Amino acid sequence: MNTSLRPLVLALAGAGVLSIGGLTWLSRDLFGAPGNAGGRASLLDLLEEVRQSPGAGAGSRQPVPAEALPPPHAAWRAPLGGACPADPVVRLRLTALAERLRYSTIRLRIDPSNYGERFRQDAFGRPLDPTPQVVVLHETVFGINSAINTFMTPHPRDEDQVSYHTLIGLDGQVVEALDPAKRAFGAGNSAFNGRWVVTNPEIGGSINNFALHLSLETPLDGENQGSTHSGYTAAQYDALAIVLARWMRRYGIPASNITTHRHVDLGGERMDPRSFNWRELQVRLASMGVLC
Repeated sequence: MNTSLRPLVLALAGAGVLSIGGLTWLSRDLFGAPGNAGGRASLLDLLEEVRQSPGAGAGSRQPVPAEALPPPHAAWRAPLGGACPADPVVRLRLTALAERLRYSTIRLRIDPSNYGERFRQDAFGRPLDPTPQVVVLHETVFGINSAINTFMTPHPRDEDQVSYHTLIGLDGQVVEALDPAKRAFGAGNSAFNGRWVVTNPEIGGSINNFALHLSLETPLDGENQGSTHSGYTAAQYDALAIVLARWMRRYGIPASNITTHRHVDLGGERMDPRSFNWRELQVRLASMGVLC
């Protein structure tokens, strides 16, 4: 365990808010047959089908409120496509690491003000699928302890509430901050490939209802507003690949739906994760059999 985490972990455990456990996966879950690689149709795709359908006469469907549609936003160009040869050495290393993470993962109970339930209906009464369908990658900017302290602190004001489902330290330590079944507050005004969920028309929409959020601890030279830093460690990419493979198989999330906070943010203010090496992730996911 990262020695910088030890004082915080011991304090939280004494308060009854921390338990140590493994992520509930086995290596066969990680290296078996790939999950569903097909993406889900976006809202814009569905609307186009309605317009072209011969049976879609006037009044056959309720019109979609303008507030339900996100503003124009560039489509995500997935960096994980192309060739995906498996490296047997990487595969063996990650198989062993996945087994160790079953026992070494840290699980937190963050403050309830910093997360919510996934909505099954939007602000316009339309049904929603709460199943996670997108993974958003972030970075902590400051140390992992800072992020954990923030999640554990009550935040009555909406603008202060924040959380990710999982954090990964520089040493590869995995911290599960929130059950994937819950809605993390990882992205504010955001959209992905023409999709968002509006629960309050006055403040726009967000992808949080169908997203999983994972954040990498930022190296010391990145604790600033610079556009780059020295990058993430090999241990972080190893742990990241294992967590992502688990989510991809469990929820049928395709590699094309692994994106960044920078991309989904509609305000254009986010840069994370800076200096991310997609090739490092691709080699690992290919070796785990989840790309092809």
